[in-house]
Amino acid sequence: MRSSAHHKEIHAPQSLMLRRYFSALAVVLKSNNESPWTNEFDKIELSCLIESISTTNPRIEWKKITNEGPSYVYFDGKISGDLENRAMIREPATLLITNATRSDTAKYRCEVTASEDQKSVDEVVIDLVVRVKPVVPKCSVPKSVPFGKSAELSCVEEEGFPKSQYQWFKNREEIPDDPKSSLKFFNSSYTLNADSGTLKFIAVRKEDAGEYSCRAKNDAGYSECPPQKMEVYDIDVVGIILGVLVVVMVLVCMTAGICCAYKRGYFSGQKPTGNNYKVPAKGDGVDYVRTEDEGDFRHKSSFVI
Repeated sequence: MRSSAHHKEIHAPQSLMLRRYFSALAVVLKSNNESPWTNEFDKIELSCLIESISTTNPRIEWKKITNEGPSYVYFDGKISGDLENRAMIREPATLLITNATRSDTAKYRCEVTASEDQKSVDEVVIDLVVRVKPVVPKCSVPKSVPFGKSAELSCVEEEGFPKSQYQWFKNREEIPDDPKSSLKFFNSSYTLNADSGTLKFIAVRKEDAGEYSCRAKNDAGYSECPPQKMEVYDIDVVGIILGVLVVVMVLVCMTAGICCAYKRGYFSGQKPTGNNYKVPAKGDGVDYVRTEDEGDFRHKSSFVI
C-alpha cells in the first residue's frame, strides 16, 4: 500500500508539469465581458485578453461579423472600415471604440495567431449592443369626439434601439394598462398597447376629455411629444331631427311646384288652334268667285296684258 501511494506521489508532480508545459505551448484567449453594451456616442471596450502564449510577436486581428459576412476591423496593425477614426487597440489585443454609433451593433471576433505555439490559433467573440435614445414620437390625438363613440390615439417612434415601449399620460398623469386598477380611470373603457403605442377608447365618456401626451422609452432614455387636447361633445339629436325635417319640407315644396307647372303647361309645346286658318295664296291670272244661284265655285278668266 505504501509503495502504491509513493508511486502516485512521484507521478502527480510530473503530470502537473506536463500539463503546464503543453498549456504554455498553446495560445489561449478570454474576455471580461462577451456581451457589452453602451449608449450611442459613448466609448466602449471590447475585451480580448491573452491568458497564455509562447510566441513573442503574435498576429492579432479583429473582424466584424454581419449578415453580409465578416469584414476586417483591425488587420496588419491598422484600424480599417467604419471604425478607422473611432477606435484603437489597447495592448495586447483589446479593441477600444471611442465614439460608438448605432451601426456598430454587431458581433466582433478577436483572433490571435501564435506561430511558435503548438496550438497556434484562438479566438473570442464579443456581441456588442449600442443603445440609441428614442427621438420625439409622432402623436395623433383627435381634437373632438362625440360622446359614446370610439376613438384611437397613436404614438410612433422608429429611431430608438432597442425598440421603444410607450406610455400614455392624461393631464400629466400616467394612464394605467388596466383602467380598473385606478380610481381615476375606473369608469373609462380603453385598451393600451405598450408595444405599438395605441390607446383605443371603446366608448368615450365626458371624463375622458383632457390633454394627452405620449412617452417613448428604452434602456437608453426616453422622449415625449407635447400634450394635445381632446374634447368630448354631446350629439345634438334635436338639431339633427329639425335639420332633416327642413330638408324634407324643402323637397316637398319643390315637388309640388314642379307638378303645378306641368299642369299649367309651362313645360309643354304650343299647339295650333282652329282660328289660325291661313288663306291659300291666289294663282296667277285666275279669280275664284261664288254665285248665289249655283252654290258652287266657278272661275273667270282674267288676262293681264
